[in-house]
Amino acid sequence: MQRSIIDYLIITLKGIAMGAADVVPGVSGGTIAFISGIYEELITSINNISLETFNILRKEGFKKAWNHINGNFLVALFLGIAISVLSLAKLIEWLLETHPILLWSFFFGLVVASVIFVGKQITKWNVSAIIAFIVGAVVAYYITTLPPMHESGGAIHLFFSGALAICAMILPGISGAFILVLLGSYGTILGAVNSRDIQTIAIVGLGAIFGLLSFSKLLKYLFVNFKNVTLAVLTGFILGSLNKIWPWKEITEIKKFGDKTIILDHSTSPFNFDGDPKLLWAILLAIIGFLTIFLLEKLATLKK
Repeated sequence: MQRSIIDYLIITLKGIAMGAADVVPGVSGGTIAFISGIYEELITSINNISLETFNILRKEGFKKAWNHINGNFLVALFLGIAISVLSLAKLIEWLLETHPILLWSFFFGLVVASVIFVGKQITKWNVSAIIAFIVGAVVAYYITTLPPMHESGGAIHLFFSGALAICAMILPGISGAFILVLLGSYGTILGAVNSRDIQTIAIVGLGAIFGLLSFSKLLKYLFVNFKNVTLAVLTGFILGSLNKIWPWKEITEIKKFGDKTIILDHSTSPFNFDGDPKLLWAILLAIIGFLTIFLLEKLATLKK
């Protein structure tokens, strides 16, 4: 596929949107990839990174290997993600601390619209699709209610934490950061990053590479052979994840990891919320989030 500089700029903008979502615990960059129309290309491109790529590199040269993995697309996309994480992380962290209801309301509206958008891709709502949708929703909801494990620093545990977290990040509806909290690895990994613990970072990084390459193959297989059912499961995942980003929460526990704080909570009604529920502003921002999907859908119609 021949693309212009403008095309790659648009892909980078989509990456920025993905990165912004990944910064927020409970929101998946995979959801943004899906609604912006690049999800299947992303999975296919990652899936193409294999031993075959190295054979092409050895026999036919760098250019052929680069084209095989859709290298320009991946660089443009991950550049956008990196820009977003580095530039928006502090802003979103500040919003989570100072205006959590308003931020969560925006993302809640965005994810509700995502359920509708992804659901529209399902061509036939047969028994299999309905069951897959229900199972996906129940599993995702259950994940949002799980208590976190105790902290663990074992190499095997960290390896699989990296693998599962990166899988969650590319899976619509599931947050990679939240998975790390559940696995009890968040504090260990965060501490390793802050202290520049290269060994721990390398173990987690290898796990992430393993998870990304292996999980992309599974997703590619499912999309090729069971696309309708796969879409139904993903739609259920996104619906079930809404519990995690419900704007009004009651705090049950606060955990400190160095200078970072993880708040464990459960959903409550805005009318039972202990404090100002900011209901009108919350509704307005949810509507804005909902309408944002139409903007991203419009962006998806542009050349990818």
